[in-house]
Amino acid sequence: MSIISENKINLPLWNNDTEIQFFKEALKNFATPEQLFYKLQTGYFAYIPKGSDAEGQTLQNRNSLIGQFTEKWCKDIFNPIAEKLELYAVNGVVCEEIGLPRQSSADLAFCKTNDINQSAENIKLLFEIKMSVVSNYKFSPLSNVDFIGDYKQHKGTPSLLRSDSMLKAIGKSINIRVSGNASTKIPIIILCNSPIQESYSKKVDFLKTSGVIQGFWSLNPNPTNTNYIKSTVKNGFQTITNTEDILNHCRNLITTDMNYFSSMISKYDLGKLITIKQ
Repeated sequence: MSIISENKINLPLWNNDTEIQFFKEALKNFATPEQLFYKLQTGYFAYIPKGSDAEGQTLQNRNSLIGQFTEKWCKDIFNPIAEKLELYAVNGVVCEEIGLPRQSSADLAFCKTNDINQSAENIKLLFEIKMSVVSNYKFSPLSNVDFIGDYKQHKGTPSLLRSDSMLKAIGKSINIRVSGNASTKIPIIILCNSPIQESYSKKVDFLKTSGVIQGFWSLNPNPTNTNYIKSTVKNGFQTITNTEDILNHCRNLITTDMNYFSSMISKYDLGKLITIKQ
């Protein structure tokens, strides 16, 4: 539920209760336990616990279901923020001129109008969502879903801990950036709900400082009680702890006059550009 008091937005961010909510809603409305959990000899599990065997199983059906859930969840979180900025939070935005066709639309965007089909000039902020079930849960025949361990206690690699999820997010962002001049003023944020691997720390900072992506934000303040990467040196990746911070970050992104520039030119030509600017 959205709570707005004293002109501040206070909304719960991603946590174990959110994931339990996903499972319970899916079980109640459209999914079977076998679509959501691994069925092992010891019971139904969201992920294979460390020390256990997958018994030849792979779980694919859950991906699309959690994808739909997280896109709606993010819109619910960002909608009051967009309203404060006099914009609309829109899922599935299509804009061919910046490389967002219907089959690869923007997961979420802040726009001037509440429409799926948008012109580039109406899009003020783009979000790519790479979120999944992070912790592990056990499902019982009585329809109880119980937390049994964080992401370090199971064999899965959720959210941006997966290299393929990271690479897909980067690839889509680059595709937008190289689509033409229409995309050069639109900030791009990757939303996740897990930390990142240490091997990507320098990469996300470079992507931010080079202007390709304006940040990787984890909306899960407490993914584990043990050590994890909360932020990188240059805040290319950072863990968001409250929605007021999201508002401030978003406000800064849409009010700062930025323009993406990327090139590989000779030192001589670069010197001429610097001289002209001075």
